[in-house]
Amino acid sequence: MAIMITDECINCGACEPECPNTAIYEGGVEWTWGGGTNLKEVTLEDGTVVSGSEKQDPVSDEFYYIVTAKCTECNGFHEEPQCAAVCPVDCCVDDPDHRETEDELLAKKAFLHGE
Repeated sequence: MAIMITDECINCGACEPECPNTAIYEGGVEWTWGGGTNLKEVTLEDGTVVSGSEKQDPVSDEFYYIVTAKCTECNGFHEEPQCAAVCPVDCCVDDPDHRETEDELLAKKAFLHGE
């Protein structure tokens, strides 16, 4: 499953630089598919093709957030999710709405990084 940041986030920013997929963004900041990945363009589920550099709406305006579609729980990079390891208030937790197997997470890593 992906990791999510709860509303207990104190906006310290410790998690953001730890993410190997650049899936973590400050509240209110737009995100991109290409940031921290090798993606030049992405075909969305509805068939829409978007540029990897096209800015996407923030998931949260209030606190740091994780883009679920870019989160691999650090599979293929680290033994555990690095955001959770460095969070001083333990607000980086498993997202019960986005459950994925290790194989699915590794496939997502390969997709994001062109491997």
